Amino acid sequence: MRLSSLLFPTLTFAAAAGLSLVVAGFAATALEDNTEIVVRRTLDNAGLTWAEVTADGLRVELSGEAPDEATRFNAISRIGAVVDAARIIDNMQVTPPEGIAPPRFSTEILRNDAGISIIGLIPTASDHAALLRKLGRIKGNPPVTDFLETADYPMPKGWADAMSFALKALALLPRTKISVEAGAVSITAIADSPEAKQELETELNRMLLPTVHVTLDIAAPRPVISPFTLRYVLEAEGGRFDACSAESEASRSRILKAAEAAKLTGDRDCTIGLGVPSANWSRAVEVGLAALTELGQGSITYSNGDVTLVAEQGTAPVLFERVVGELENALPQVFVLHAVLPEPEEKGADTTPEFSATLSPEGQVQLRGRLSDDAQRHMVDSYAKARFGSDAVYLATRNVPDLPGVWPIRVLAALDALAQLERGAATVTPDLVSVRGMSHDEHASAEIARMLSDKLGEAEDYDLDITYEKPPEPQDRLMAPKLCEAELAAIQRAEKIAFEPGSATVAADSARVIDKIAKLLQQCGEIPLEIQGHTDSQGREEMNQNLSQARAQSVLNALRARRILTGSFVAKGYGEDNPIASNDTEEGREANRRIEFRLIESDLPQATTDDAEDTAAEQQPPQDDVASDDNVPAEETDGQ
Repeated sequence: MRLSSLLFPTLTFAAAAGLSLVVAGFAATALEDNTEIVVRRTLDNAGLTWAEVTADGLRVELSGEAPDEATRFNAISRIGAVVDAARIIDNMQVTPPEGIAPPRFSTEILRNDAGISIIGLIPTASDHAALLRKLGRIKGNPPVTDFLETADYPMPKGWADAMSFALKALALLPRTKISVEAGAVSITAIADSPEAKQELETELNRMLLPTVHVTLDIAAPRPVISPFTLRYVLEAEGGRFDACSAESEASRSRILKAAEAAKLTGDRDCTIGLGVPSANWSRAVEVGLAALTELGQGSITYSNGDVTLVAEQGTAPVLFERVVGELENALPQVFVLHAVLPEPEEKGADTTPEFSATLSPEGQVQLRGRLSDDAQRHMVDSYAKARFGSDAVYLATRNVPDLPGVWPIRVLAALDALAQLERGAATVTPDLVSVRGMSHDEHASAEIARMLSDKLGEAEDYDLDITYEKPPEPQDRLMAPKLCEAELAAIQRAEKIAFEPGSATVAADSARVIDKIAKLLQQCGEIPLEIQGHTDSQGREEMNQNLSQARAQSVLNALRARRILTGSFVAKGYGEDNPIASNDTEEGREANRRIEFRLIESDLPQATTDDAEDTAAEQQPPQDDVASDDNVPAEETDGQ
């Protein structure tokens, strides 16, 4: 009995222990299976299907071959987000790399007036030194700043063609950034005008290679218009713009729409530029043109914030007063109205123009009419000779007292306007400045209107009738370079380039000679030309060198402003190193202060040089001739 009582509890305890072991086994297996399912799902969702997972109790073993070390670490990180990192056993392998990948070859080339900079990484096989030599041989021989690195890897396909195109494009673009990669070139540049932009794009497209993808971004900045001018004349036959400026396409559309309502019959064009005096410019023009239309005939001129409304002679005073009052209230702030109603002419009154200037096609100018006194007569004569040339002016005026105080300003403004024409006439009366003639510049009327508005001031009237004719085609396509050099010297012997005393600013009196030089250079093409600045020996040598360089650069800038292609020109100052006369006399010092134009012989094609020598031989000036003069007094402390 005692044995039975002990056996039963023992068997019960053994059965319980066995059952516990069975349950624990099932629980451990379920935990392992659940862990594998969770980890496997996590890897699959991350696209890491190459990894193998084995759960052994609480441990999670990872195996498989990762494509790289970063992917292996990614697998561990993702599993660590769902199980304790201490439970992870990493048995993964990483595929050995096949070799170091070649670097990405690319360069950026920057070019401006200061020279060329190049930075980037190029293949050793592309010849670093040869590339720098090619950059240095670009027209003008600009200085080259080198930030290139090389790598000894095979040259990628398309690299040579891309670099070749980039160098050709760089020669055409004086201000640009060019990015080069294998088979691709990206160009960002600035052109002087919309016309120049179109020419550049045409030339670059003509140079395209089938193996190179090119991206062009050439901008033509809007001109700065000063003063911001608009002038509209309404006659019985219809209306016309003498000048039209707008700040945007939307503004131009509004102005032209208002002009059509004001019986516009002339050119429907408006120059878009910078410098508008108010955001309400187009609104001010709209109400002004509407007022002029209500008057019937007359003119309205906007010069920045000044608005001048001139009614036709004979307009009813009651109508004039009403329209002016309404316009004053309608004009936006900033704009100030000046209204003029001409007095009726008295019968028998002398209507002969008080002063007239006539410009012939040959460049001869005749000045007739009335001036106040001998001092004014001398001033007008000197000013005309500075604008048109000493031998081109014939003065036949008479002195008449009691002329208006602004008479000299009106006369000089008329001469400035006449100087922008090829032929024409300007007349000045106490009430009106009238300019008529022909120009080879399509924008001459607008430029003259802008100039007269600026110089005559508010409430002053003027009348323009400027026609445009295309410049005559030259008999020869281009002038020979040697002949061009000789003609440049001839122009300078007749009229000299002058500067403001002690500075690099081209004197206003030299605008005419710069115009003539620009007109000649249009017939010369892109010749390699050096604009040389020279000084006398007074002052410090370093100061003279800097001043001569600045003056040569000013002449180059003046030609560039006249839309001359200056990519093959270079400005260089020689200081006092190359005198053509003795510096011991005032005459010699004056001769040494000069600007010269010289061909860069090394950049001339040999055939062109040989062909031109005979043609230009008789016209080539002697080397001792004075090529230029800046008219600066000798007593200046720096001698310039």
